[in-house]
Amino acid sequence: MKLAIFGGSFDPPHIGHEMIVLEALHHLDIDKLFVVPTYLNPLKLDIYASASQRIQWLSHMFASEEKVKILDFEVKQKRSVYTIETIKYLLENYDISKIYLIVGADNYAIFNQWKDHAKLEQVCELVIATRDDTIYPKDLKKLNINANISSSKLRVHMDATFIPKIIRNEVIEYYTRKIMEKRIERIVSILDTNKAESIQTFDMSGKDYIVDTVVIATTLGERHGAALLETLKTELKDKGEVFLNIDESSDWSILDMGDILVHLMSPAYRERYNIEEFLTNRELELNK
Repeated sequence: MKLAIFGGSFDPPHIGHEMIVLEALHHLDIDKLFVVPTYLNPLKLDIYASASQRIQWLSHMFASEEKVKILDFEVKQKRSVYTIETIKYLLENYDISKIYLIVGADNYAIFNQWKDHAKLEQVCELVIATRDDTIYPKDLKKLNINANISSSKLRVHMDATFIPKIIRNEVIEYYTRKIMEKRIERIVSILDTNKAESIQTFDMSGKDYIVDTVVIATTLGERHGAALLETLKTELKDKGEVFLNIDESSDWSILDMGDILVHLMSPAYRERYNIEEFLTNRELELNK
């Protein structure tokens, strides 16, 4: 059996991945192409979409391609798996005469950091999925892919045109929700670490409110409130957040991030204005 392996996080899958698979099927003499989603990339710290979700998307994407199989070996290990382990698994379970290892241009640039990379080159023939005009060794097989997009870029700026149509709506909805969750977690973590009290979050998406999420926290006094505000501004800006407006006062400061409002309130002001009751009642009224 002649086969090709194309691994990655696929977080999310995009048209670049789709093009690589289709080009490989067209240009490589293979009987099977294994698309191998990672549980967690050994060179990355975390992942957004669950393994089961990514497998589902990939299965939908390539359902009509008889030669394509979504291999869940790495996912089942529930840990970071090195490519050499996956190769050994395939060699033990399939009668293989040839293995092509498809590597994206970004991964090829750091291929010497892969575990047992020299052994991989002995067992497999590398195939580079090119993304730009970089010149590669002449003896390497290449798949010319003209798609300057990456999953990491998409997670920051979700562009529907780069998501395969068959999974587009589901992917956009998933990452929009997931990215918002991570942003809120970051804000709450900063507030909690810096001793803010009674931190509450309110999901106002789809409730005809001015923002999607409201975060409220109680300060310990004027100096504490000012310090919290500065810490939020500094740490969130470093994460790419943009502030449309900042209304600062000794008793009540508001950070407007477009889709998120953060209220930092003194105990007296929080009790007097009771924003959380207003938000809760609004949610209940809209759910009737």
